Amino acid sequence: MLKFGRKVRIDTGRMILRPPVHGDFRHWSALRDQSSEFLTPWEPRWARDHLSRKSFVNRVYWASRSIAQGTALPLFMERREDGRLLGAITLDNIRRGPAQAATIGYWVGEPHAREGYMREALTAMVHHAFEVLDLSRLESACLPENKASRGLLEKCGYKYEGVAQSYLQIDGRWRNHVLYANLRGDRRGKVDG
Repeated sequence: MLKFGRKVRIDTGRMILRPPVHGDFRHWSALRDQSSEFLTPWEPRWARDHLSRKSFVNRVYWASRSIAQGTALPLFMERREDGRLLGAITLDNIRRGPAQAATIGYWVGEPHAREGYMREALTAMVHHAFEVLDLSRLESACLPENKASRGLLEKCGYKYEGVAQSYLQIDGRWRNHVLYANLRGDRRGKVDG
């Protein structure tokens, strides 16, 4: 099993993908607050303290523990030219053994949407998951009407697999999601050993 190590950093053409740190709080909370109307139709309902420092500190500790344990890889998307926080992408629910699979979720702040940042981040995360972490299957899900997310997944090599009924609570309601998967091409039908 490959370990993440604590110093995870993925470089892309325009960004650095790196774990959150306590000093990110003001930028993260400002971007989430500024983008709340843009994000809430696609996300679980935010807790009352979602934008609080305490909640963010818990998020940073969770990220650190998850990386150390190899169960998730939560990364912030930082623009290289000015250090601006753009959003986040998380490789989560990492399953080892015969599955070698994980789930990828993401969000981008409204001011940075439709600028290609998320496609760049997702492409880099998929590459990292397959080539560095040696995973075989990546899964993502989104609301059927989220055309931007569906298009992004398809452009990044994901294939539609079906619909999961009442998959997640989004904005306070149980919602169906369309399921997508990205398979590591050189593994299909092969078993190591």
